[in-house]
Amino acid sequence: MSGFIARPWGTEGVYPEREEWRRDAGGRSIDAPVRTPSAGRRPKPGTFGWIVDAAAQYRGQFDKLTDAQLLLTADALRPRLRREGLTRELVAQAFALVREAAGRHLGIPHFDVQLIGGQVLLSGMVAEMETGEGKTLVATLPACTLALVGVPVHIITVNDYLAARDAQWMGPVYQALGLSVGTIVHGKDPAARREAYRCDVTYCTNKEVAFDYLRDRLVLSDRPTRLRLSVERLYGDASRLKRLVMRGLPFAIVDEADSVLVDEARTPLIISSQAEGLYGETVYRMAMNLAKTLVAGKDFIVYESDRNITLVHRGRARVLASDWTEASANINDKQKEQLVRQGLTALHLFRRDQHYLVKDGKVQIIDEYTGRLMADRSWEMGLHQLIEVKEGCEVTLPKQTLARISYQRFFRRYLGLAGMTGTAREVARELWAVYRLPVVAIQTNRPVRRTFWPDRVFATQDEKWRAVVDVIAGQHEKGRPVLVGTRSVEASEHLSRLLDAKHLPHRVLNARQDKEEAKIIAEAGMAGCITVATNMAGRGTDIRLGDGIAERGGLFVIATERHEAGRIDRQLFGRCGRQGDPGTCVAMVALDDELVATHAPPWLRIPAVLTARLHIGFLSRWIGALVFRAAQRSAQRLHSRMRRNLLKMDDQVGESLAFSGRPE
Repeated sequence: MSGFIARPWGTEGVYPEREEWRRDAGGRSIDAPVRTPSAGRRPKPGTFGWIVDAAAQYRGQFDKLTDAQLLLTADALRPRLRREGLTRELVAQAFALVREAAGRHLGIPHFDVQLIGGQVLLSGMVAEMETGEGKTLVATLPACTLALVGVPVHIITVNDYLAARDAQWMGPVYQALGLSVGTIVHGKDPAARREAYRCDVTYCTNKEVAFDYLRDRLVLSDRPTRLRLSVERLYGDASRLKRLVMRGLPFAIVDEADSVLVDEARTPLIISSQAEGLYGETVYRMAMNLAKTLVAGKDFIVYESDRNITLVHRGRARVLASDWTEASANINDKQKEQLVRQGLTALHLFRRDQHYLVKDGKVQIIDEYTGRLMADRSWEMGLHQLIEVKEGCEVTLPKQTLARISYQRFFRRYLGLAGMTGTAREVARELWAVYRLPVVAIQTNRPVRRTFWPDRVFATQDEKWRAVVDVIAGQHEKGRPVLVGTRSVEASEHLSRLLDAKHLPHRVLNARQDKEEAKIIAEAGMAGCITVATNMAGRGTDIRLGDGIAERGGLFVIATERHEAGRIDRQLFGRCGRQGDPGTCVAMVALDDELVATHAPPWLRIPAVLTARLHIGFLSRWIGALVFRAAQRSAQRLHSRMRRNLLKMDDQVGESLAFSGRPE
């Protein structure tokens, strides 16, 4: 049976994880796990339809059980699952138990399509389900089944808010079957993390679980064998096992899989520690002052699309001719160039309220994918210190790298891996090539009633913002709730000022208001409510409609910029029209938006601006759409190349460190 696991992945050993994939001379994987005979083709959804009828056979039996009897039934199923494996009969029983528990304790038993999605996940694949189809509930099916087998499950999502919300929301289902649930969020101490990972099911974010793994790798710096770790148990409290936080990488279910496994895979994860700086504060100030004197186009060239800056001959000469004696440091010419180039990067490529906030006198990084602050994170190679100089903040000590790993290498180490998202089809090839994850599209439970308005393309951002305010005002008068998506804190606050000028009441959700997120989202579907949000409202956010809102047309969603990947736009639009509710969405964009300025070809941008200024109806919309499509494709190709290069470099680094006996 395609995609069916006859027996669960083993959890033998002290710290189980999959060995590194070996590659041939051409860089192709020669022993990557192949979970289906489809060899990368998308399996047919009908392959998994058997689970619906199989689970339905137990409905009449289980709904007559008391809560205590339901728990006893789950306990009786454990030894059979461990002895016989994930046979169809036992999986159907487990799924039926989970559905019964969800119906009793949450009031929302699983739909048939959710059962199919659960079987796709249990088979180690990616389930592509429309936004609003209840992926959070779907994850309980494979999670409970594997936990009953004795396989620990990590349910990985994109931010702390969703991890905490989902664990609390789904907790009664697990508890009804005698399973424990843990949560990993930022700020938990090692003891609390260790306790959470000891639970049957652990909800966590991709960053937290990857960093916990790296910390464990630092403890196990010489990559000891399973036999050696088993012997170390005899050391008692002196054993390194006592300092480990996790208990290996058994099975992971990745929510928003395209975001975690693809979008965020462009940047390696690095653990560092503060060290006595190679350079003092004076050096960073000198580098920044010198960078400010250099002239774009004459001394350096900015490559916006690659987010890179190159010093030309004149610029290098000016850097090397400058007097660095005041720095009182032994700096060679190469280090001078690198510092000034980083200073130029801080000045020209990193923008306040877009890439970072200055909060409590500190530079805090904004996660571009989630719109949230990344506390205690910093840029490397002096960039963070130079941005601190730029913003007049106290200059912190630079950090030295202790361990690093890419998401690609990390997630491939799980013994079992599955994912779910509403937007996977565009990256299906990459998911298969990198992780050996096939994608299966699941039909919706109810017909989608989401209405797309044609894109509105404007010549300038000023025109765009005026039109956005007019549309918001029009929908507000009708009593419809409006959600406006922006790409940065700066843009959300700019729109907020425009709405204030028109006396339109609204709420803003960005990195500054992260503590109010739950309250803002809870009110976003009420009559006449206007919510301006960054990407914080783009994934995993369930906006419930108030009474009578469906009759008025449902939630109205406005995207004020296109993202570098069209999948992210679809996630924002997916906040409306969920589970058969009506909804409307529209993109209102300008030809001087960052995406176009950075990635669109000039020969296409010029006629688009002309037709937009002349208001040539259909032609203007057609050329405008072409510009944004070309810009997104250019950005996606660039990011795909960056991910390939990172993976290649990470493999090389991994081989080198493995040879030297050092950790990641």
